[in-house]
Amino acid sequence: MSASSEAIPVETLRWRGTRLELIDQRALPDRLEYVGCTSAAEVADAIRSMVVRGAPAIGCAAAFGIALEAHKQRDRPPRKFETAMEAAFKTLAASRPTAVNLFWALERMRGVLAANHDPNAAAAKLAEAALALFEADVEANRAIGRAGAALVPDGARVLTHCNTGALATAGHGTALGVIRSARDAGKRVSVIASETRPYLQGARLTAWEMIQEKIPVTLITDSMAGHLMSLGKIDLVLVGADRIAANGDVANKIGTYTLAVLAEHHHIPFYVAAPFSSIDTSSPDGGSIPIEERGAAEVTGYAGMRWAPEGVAVANPAFDITPAALVSALFTEQGVLERPDANKIRSLFER
Repeated sequence: MSASSEAIPVETLRWRGTRLELIDQRALPDRLEYVGCTSAAEVADAIRSMVVRGAPAIGCAAAFGIALEAHKQRDRPPRKFETAMEAAFKTLAASRPTAVNLFWALERMRGVLAANHDPNAAAAKLAEAALALFEADVEANRAIGRAGAALVPDGARVLTHCNTGALATAGHGTALGVIRSARDAGKRVSVIASETRPYLQGARLTAWEMIQEKIPVTLITDSMAGHLMSLGKIDLVLVGADRIAANGDVANKIGTYTLAVLAEHHHIPFYVAAPFSSIDTSSPDGGSIPIEERGAAEVTGYAGMRWAPEGVAVANPAFDITPAALVSALFTEQGVLERPDANKIRSLFER
């Protein structure tokens, strides 16, 4: 698809009342198609198989999954309804371990369920709550964008990793949302997108989104970042987060830590953009964050093609931990937090 193609609105999640439609991100950029879900189990499978990915989008999808299950079970007796709903919560909670937004959203849906004991009333209230979470995520992303855009200089060449745009959220995006907001403020900004191996979210998704937005984008392999930094061709690094620990350590897509170390060495700002819901005060530091280990097939080949020899051992951690000391600033909907640490993170919860 060329940059002159007509832009396609990115609606990662479409709520139809009794059905959740999700862009199948496995098919991009070749095809834009949707997967329909009508139960918690189907949403959990979509999360696990990466039909939908990105911490905020996963949280929203899980909330809608609970709403779908409540609608499906609403005619059952209260006790059987409660049993079915508990199973739905467990199924969704087990879908992916690292993105804290998943558990944040499920806890809020549990609160709504606890306050509504009649199955039909609960189903209606859960649907309202899921939609409210979705709308709040869009507003949070726009606020993150406004806060972060102020630190993006005119003419900035921004290196980003993985995908943090509308595809990873309810809309607008986190790190890519900052870039969109900077562009909308009249700043000239261009993107350098790392492939993000092994699942290629940067090559497949970020590049596609930037083309839709007509924001200049250059694709590089992950191993090229240091070379470009040494040549002075990168002005800042801007990434998202799947979980931020109480001390400011950041769990994000594997390869983020490498970029943070390179940025520190080359005296380049390293920024993290994430909603408040990505901060997990129950994780004291990055070492306490569970790191998802995904299947070997994502490393040994792609899309049915195998390039590694049979029998080779494979390590495939999906995330790594960037120490807070390497983070120049954290952008949330509450504003900019420079050099985050435990005291500064705590202050966010006291506002």
